[in-house]
Amino acid sequence: MTPRLILASTSKYRAELLTRLGVPFEVRAPRVDETIAAAEPARDAAARLARAKAEAVDEADAVVIGSDQVPSLAGRILRKPGDHRAALEQLEACRGRSVLFHTAVAVLDRRTGRAWETVDVTEVEFANLGRAALERYLELERPYDCAGGFKAEGLGIALFSAIRSSDPTALIGLPLISVAAALREAGLDPLAPPG
Repeated sequence: MTPRLILASTSKYRAELLTRLGVPFEVRAPRVDETIAAAEPARDAAARLARAKAEAVDEADAVVIGSDQVPSLAGRILRKPGDHRAALEQLEACRGRSVLFHTAVAVLDRRTGRAWETVDVTEVEFANLGRAALERYLELERPYDCAGGFKAEGLGIALFSAIRSSDPTALIGLPLISVAAALREAGLDPLAPPG
């Protein structure tokens, strides 16, 4: 019997990405405390939160995906800005510098207890743009609910001078290469013939 697939996330960006694989899924809001300890490294925080989100959905017959993204600038964790002022401050700190985006995914097969976990690290070099360009970007896209304060899948791409990643979907919020591999092993192969 084919298991149900559940995305443990309230992120519309992750849901849109997972839709690309063509495997039907349900969305559940994981109830997880997303507080990051002051000394916790970004990579560790992302991995811990992805696992916690997947574990928060307790469905015995399902495969559950949890994911989290934690960006860091010179070791300092960047948050979802929430408003214009915080977003502008964050983007000004990033200009002309590299930011590391740690995007973790945990896929748990609740039927067997098997787990697949990975963290993709994407390096984003920000162009050295002036304040007026950053203000204009924020006015147009209003990315206040996005880690780092931009949307790479939208106009945010104009903020960068380079992106280095092994999985381009990771920067948007869900590393689909890793997810597709885990789903194949869990019996939910996106490329399986129908029936």
